[in-house]
Amino acid sequence: MILIFGGTTEGRLAAEVCDLAGKPFWYSTKGQADNVPMRHGIHLSGAMDGDAIRRFCDNEGVRCIVNAAHPFAMGLHNAVAGLDIPVVRLQRTFPPDVDGATYCKDYEDAMRLLLARKPKLLLCLCGANSIERLAPYWKENPTVFRILRREESIALARESGFPMERLLFYNDDLRLRQREEEIQTMKEVGCDAVLTKESGLSGGFQEKAEAARHLGIQLFVIRRPQLPEHWTYACGRHSLRLAIERKVPDFFPLRTGLTTGSCATAATKAALIHLMDGSQPECVTISLPDGESVALSVEMDARGRATVVKGYSDDPDVTRGCRVWAEVRLRDDGEIHFLQGEGVGLVTLPGLRIPVGEPAINIVPRQMIMSEIRSLTNRGADVTIGVEGGAELAKRTFNPRLGVVGGISIVGTSGIVNPLSNEAFILSLRRELEVAEAVGCKEIAFVSGKRSEDAVARELGLRCIHCVNLIGEALKAAYSMGCFQRVVVGLMIGKAVKLAAGNLDTHSKSSSIDMDLVSRVARECGTEAPSVNFARELWQCMPPAFFERIKELCLRHCRSVYPSGELEIMLVCEQAD
Repeated sequence: MILIFGGTTEGRLAAEVCDLAGKPFWYSTKGQADNVPMRHGIHLSGAMDGDAIRRFCDNEGVRCIVNAAHPFAMGLHNAVAGLDIPVVRLQRTFPPDVDGATYCKDYEDAMRLLLARKPKLLLCLCGANSIERLAPYWKENPTVFRILRREESIALARESGFPMERLLFYNDDLRLRQREEEIQTMKEVGCDAVLTKESGLSGGFQEKAEAARHLGIQLFVIRRPQLPEHWTYACGRHSLRLAIERKVPDFFPLRTGLTTGSCATAATKAALIHLMDGSQPECVTISLPDGESVALSVEMDARGRATVVKGYSDDPDVTRGCRVWAEVRLRDDGEIHFLQGEGVGLVTLPGLRIPVGEPAINIVPRQMIMSEIRSLTNRGADVTIGVEGGAELAKRTFNPRLGVVGGISIVGTSGIVNPLSNEAFILSLRRELEVAEAVGCKEIAFVSGKRSEDAVARELGLRCIHCVNLIGEALKAAYSMGCFQRVVVGLMIGKAVKLAAGNLDTHSKSSSIDMDLVSRVARECGTEAPSVNFARELWQCMPPAFFERIKELCLRHCRSVYPSGELEIMLVCEQAD
């Protein structure tokens, strides 16, 4: 069993991630009001001290704790740190220090600094639990507290003897407010100083800081407490799941992984760090395309080459377990160049969005690598990426047909490998549908990858579920649940052509692009049959009627497994370069 300590935005995310496993887990909150929609989670309410937590974990066989509690919940943090149980800390994102703000190491330090500055009126945004701790200050100095409009919060204020007329309340339980709202509140209060905690982006810290800076109000910030170094830290959905998979390998039905692009990025960063300061990092943190950070283990050799082993996920990819390496040489012209190392292919045909003659390092991995380089230096760099045994691995891929010779491609659009192509993936897909139902989604979209997800989310604003190639299975599952009012299938043109030919599984092992179908549809639309190497090139040579006809055929075949209800096909345009 897994025990989550929540009551925060991060806690809700942790519950959503664990719900995808389809297995029971515990979700514990201090208060009664945090009602998180869960399909498989069991909600525990009420604070537990260290002894109670220990007894609960022993009795329930807790194998891993996900600590997603507030950064300042030190009683809980200390209790969890004393257990002999693996802990994954789902950490918030904390912005850099605010220029001009006064940072305090704790409440006592904050009161000392406030007394030295002597503001006329302090607005305290530290929450109801801070009222008693700051009593020596507010009993002698004008202070207004803003708290949640909850019975337990109001009770804390009364018990501390704080004047009720000097309380403000949040408009909702999320506690997040826009910068303009914070400005308006500070104006109405008439304060000349604000005290808040370093609560991170999800705690609304940035909006409070920006409002105070805009009004020229003194900002005092209580720094977040330091947590144990031996905990495993995650900062988002992907890194949390990867951490849980390592701590409790049998919790999720399938293991996720990191792409060759993520591995190449981590190896490049480690090689560059070694080149700049001589250190040999054993682990580096990189940013995924969606902004989330993940940490990867790195091996360094005496020549400055850094190697990352691509972990074993349950995706049937030939690169599982391969060793991706990088070497870096700095340049003085500020330009970043990619060089072909042994085991990485060379592009020999147009159409892959990479210039002919360049190493087969795809666009998104290139962007990830360049971003990490720029985070460390403004100098240029020659980056050589290689894969041990990559030439042999490439023989088991489609690279030779695509004009990529000599090795594999460094790929990945999200940085994450989502497992597919077996019964466990279908089970995972159903779990995600159940979570969508639990959180009240009435409209959903099935997408095949990151590009289609981005397009659908941007244009339609729908919750996206990755079905990859198993379009038929996804639609069957959604239809059997009977709870969704609208379903959209977002596809790139290559998978759409396969689906239009009746292939509800668009994996290359199960289907290929039917050029006879493409030619027939082209003739129906009054144009010549196209001659293309890649499906994306159809966008350049086919009229709009062609794509409308493809959508009609896709919809017809989808109706065989989703016979009634609102169902749409959305084609995602990816222009060929």
